[in-house]
Amino acid sequence: MLKIRKRLFFIFLLSVLSVLSFVSQAGQAVQEKQSTKTHERQIKLEGQDNFRDLGGYKTSDGRTVKWGFIYRSGQLSKLTDSDVSKLKELKIRTVIDLRGPSEIETRGKDRLPEGARGISLPIDINSLPKIGNEAAAPAASSANRTDFMLQATRSIMLAKTDVYSALIRELSNPQNRPLLFHCSAGKDRAGVGASIVLSLLGVPWETVKEDYLLSNYYRKDENERDLKTLRDDLAKKQGIPPEKVDMSSYEAAYYVKPEYIDAAHQDVISKYGSMEAFFIKELGVSEELIKRLRSELLE
Repeated sequence: MLKIRKRLFFIFLLSVLSVLSFVSQAGQAVQEKQSTKTHERQIKLEGQDNFRDLGGYKTSDGRTVKWGFIYRSGQLSKLTDSDVSKLKELKIRTVIDLRGPSEIETRGKDRLPEGARGISLPIDINSLPKIGNEAAAPAASSANRTDFMLQATRSIMLAKTDVYSALIRELSNPQNRPLLFHCSAGKDRAGVGASIVLSLLGVPWETVKEDYLLSNYYRKDENERDLKTLRDDLAKKQGIPPEKVDMSSYEAAYYVKPEYIDAAHQDVISKYGSMEAFFIKELGVSEELIKRLRSELLE
């Protein structure tokens, strides 16, 4: 009888331990689920709409760019205290400002969290050299302004390789990550920078172009406000109703178009044969560094 009682107690004890183990595992699973971060492309800030994480993009070999290591944005001079705290939460270590000195003077210096290192790698839009025999057309028509933006984007890609080479060097140091780079609107100079970084990591060009065009989505409200103000000013000067003002020429500069970045990409392919050759021959990025960056920034 005693043996039977001991056996029943032993069975009961095993049952209790089994239940406790199940509860513990279930609790751990719930905690893991609750702690899993839901990543979003846009980092919502009060003072900047075009602040984005470059993580989550699939590469040609099936890997994915890690979230939380590389960011792109527009100017940071209008960030609120809450925004600066958000950057601190993101643990931003390095901020690369692609604006020229006159822009910084006019628009204001970056507002950065304590401990973040700011680096100036200026690309002055007004001093960009021309590519080939083309000249930047005067902005008197939509076609001319589109030509100007085509020219500017091509020049940023091909004539400012020293800037993007320096950006890659900063990104290659793990101590500098998470790293953010930005210009004024976050669409042209930052757009070319993002296309270079994502291509370097092996993201297909069509995906790179999709990221480039997202500026139109995130900047939509700001663009509409700015264009409305401009339209009202032009209407007043011309003495006509606002709805009579032709804004197509100005819209060509406010919104990015796929042909802008495609033209820059095609110039690279025509001159170097591939983006990889461009990285190695023009940006001075070795094959070993490309492999290391992909190892560290992809999963």
